[in-house]
Amino acid sequence: FRDSLRSLQFLVDEQGRHYFIEVNPRIQVEHTVTEEVTGVDLVASQIRIASGATLEDLGLSQDKISTSGYAMQCRVTTEDPSDDFRPDTGTIDVFRMPAGMGIRLDDGPGFPGAKITPHYDSLLVKITARSQERLTAAKKLSRALKEFRVRGVTTNKSFLLNVLEHEDFLNSSVTTSFIGDNPHLLAPAKSKDRAQKILRYIANTIVNGPEPALGATGSPPIDVNPIVPKLGPNTLPTTPSLRSIYVKHGPEAFAKAVRDKKGLLLMDTTWRDAHQSLLATRLRTKDILNIAQPTSVAFSNLYSLENWGGATFDVSMRFLRECPWDRLALMREKVPDIPFQMLLRGANAVGYTAYPDNAVFEFCKMAKDTGMDVFRVFDSLNYVENMRLGIDAVGTAGGIVEGAISYTGDVSNPNKGLYDLEYYLGLTQELVDLGIHVLCIKDMAGLLKPSAAKILVSAIRQEHPSLPIHVHTHDTAGAGVASMLACGQAGADVVDTAIDSMSGMTSQPSMGAMIAATEGTDLDTGIDLGHANKINTYWEGIRGVYRP
Repeated sequence: FRDSLRSLQFLVDEQGRHYFIEVNPRIQVEHTVTEEVTGVDLVASQIRIASGATLEDLGLSQDKISTSGYAMQCRVTTEDPSDDFRPDTGTIDVFRMPAGMGIRLDDGPGFPGAKITPHYDSLLVKITARSQERLTAAKKLSRALKEFRVRGVTTNKSFLLNVLEHEDFLNSSVTTSFIGDNPHLLAPAKSKDRAQKILRYIANTIVNGPEPALGATGSPPIDVNPIVPKLGPNTLPTTPSLRSIYVKHGPEAFAKAVRDKKGLLLMDTTWRDAHQSLLATRLRTKDILNIAQPTSVAFSNLYSLENWGGATFDVSMRFLRECPWDRLALMREKVPDIPFQMLLRGANAVGYTAYPDNAVFEFCKMAKDTGMDVFRVFDSLNYVENMRLGIDAVGTAGGIVEGAISYTGDVSNPNKGLYDLEYYLGLTQELVDLGIHVLCIKDMAGLLKPSAAKILVSAIRQEHPSLPIHVHTHDTAGAGVASMLACGQAGADVVDTAIDSMSGMTSQPSMGAMIAATEGTDLDTGIDLGHANKINTYWEGIRGVYRP
């Protein structure tokens, strides 16, 4: 008891004044043992003494203090016994502490999700066991350690258990050479981590479906194979294609050609955003390549085919077991003369973290060299600094930079607050100053109403007459076709659509509806509706294939 309160020893002068004789007035780590066998709250006693009370005021004198039973304490730390007790770092995935009669826990920074850094005391928790017999106290402590679960960082738990179960320790016959004489005490324990593995398996199966189905949790696929239409090769066009202009003369010439183009240009999202929205991005490369040649004939007048980036890169590898780079190369081989477009998340590229600058630059260069043309660079929060890296990387690679402003709110409603027309005009100017070739209005939530579309597009067109404007939306609210027509009438050059059977809901507006609605008008897309319907028949069959 005196050892536990050693920091509170005093010198008393003739006037009865007390003086500390130690400059480190702290309670000792082992105080829990003393408290358990004496019933004295040492921490509370220390605070009261520091406030001026005396031992007599607290009723504490050696003759009144007695012990009852035995107590033992283990300090569980994030240290590796097999590596000279070197502190470990990481994130705690599981933290489940023991309980029960005679078990006391004095915990530290441990909880699920806690970041364990090298800049702190490695103590996680002090476990103290109490019983009327020493051997029973040791068994309780051993049981508590076995119930204690920590995953994500290495602990000294195995060492503590080895000590508690050693015969010499239980017989109270250990010396200072105990660990040196028993090096096996430091052997690491091999955790099976069965519960976490089972939980991960169940969660993965619920979300992604059982292996090897990779997402097939619905009805079985249809029995009929999708019909691939036969479309003969195009006759030589009277004007150069947009891709040939880009390849020969560069991004600036491409942007000018887009502005000079008569009618409304379309981008087809079927090969990327449409199936990402409707089919969990699970579309296989073979199902794209089967329709590639007819697509190159039917849609030779497209602004672009969106077919890469976004979630496709990740899903190709993790769920389809395919190489996304091979996919891009094979698509380019089958469709040589329509611009390809991808989605690039600024500094996040096609992943879910901020990558080093050189990785993003090299990625864009490799994508451009493998066949990518138009890079839509966006940040969901319109954080321009995140987009700047992507814009610079695409520009350095020689790609077409399509800078995106993410749309929210309602510019037609002056009471909507922050995201008004002036906000988007200012954001557009920032992107223009960064050197973009095309501006994209990215309406990810399908909030752009026809009236708002006319206000926004016409205002941008007035301030930037030579800047191509490309509008993206999702048909979640069902107003997609109307809004895209309004954009075209207000001066947009390109709008996003998906083939009819892959359109609507969270996908893009119907391509067939846009072709039919603009036919014979100043916004005529120049795409043959009959050809589009033949392509659509194939995708109707594909929807059945991916029904699971």
